[in-house]
Amino acid sequence: MSQLPVNHFKRALAEGRAQIGLWCSLPDPYIAEIVAGAGYDWLLFDTEHAPTDVPRMLQQLQGAASAVPAGERASSAVVRPAWNDPVLIKRYLDIGAQTLLLPFVQNADEARAAVRAMRYAPDGIRGMGGSMRASNYGRTQGYAQHAHEELCLLVQVETREALDRLEEIASVDGVDGVFIGPADLSASMGHPGNAGHPEVRAAIDGAIARIRACGKAPGILLVDEVRARECLDLGALFVAVAMDLQILARGAEAIAMRFGAGGVAPSTPAAKISY
Repeated sequence: MSQLPVNHFKRALAEGRAQIGLWCSLPDPYIAEIVAGAGYDWLLFDTEHAPTDVPRMLQQLQGAASAVPAGERASSAVVRPAWNDPVLIKRYLDIGAQTLLLPFVQNADEARAAVRAMRYAPDGIRGMGGSMRASNYGRTQGYAQHAHEELCLLVQVETREALDRLEEIASVDGVDGVFIGPADLSASMGHPGNAGHPEVRAAIDGAIARIRACGKAPGILLVDEVRARECLDLGALFVAVAMDLQILARGAEAIAMRFGAGGVAPSTPAAKISY
């Protein structure tokens, strides 16, 4: 019989150790395998804004797991379902995801519903799946009794209304961390596409402190290195600092620009773009 896999990401958050992540929007196991060997603490595999589904996510998780050299620890996989839905939650847990990030959690009741969806009865409503990948196909001793101990629940706060209820959301037992969605939050605050607006920045800074005051881990996605380091200094504990799609797109554009492809004048060495 096998043992329940340790969720190193969950333990790091509980111990207050900052975790640096990569946001993965390209739904392919080959890409998952490549980035999983890059050395990030965690990888976010998205299904909310990426064209993927449960079967494809299984392949991505398998690809990420296969990238780890012997004796080294894998980057922790975090899966974002498309919605805070008990059926989706059950399916992603059954294929082996141990950490979920659930979007658009607006109040404590929705956070409690997420907790229940993550747990088996009598503490929740997760369906008993039998021999699925999460239990190593029935080989993990005591999976049903102990699975919740290694599952990590992150809820996403991304509107002004959710920020008004931040303490009640963060204080729900079973919620391990609260992720601040800067893009949707900026739109909700009347500044769409401008997460750097002073009002939005102030709200994010305050939210990080409020989440930490509740004893939970704050998280965020920021591809601006200076801003990401600011939020880490403020106490954010899980911060995604890059996106696979942007690395590919901006990197490809930078090389094309340096060589003057497509009729664009080549950039000078002084204007060289790092990626």
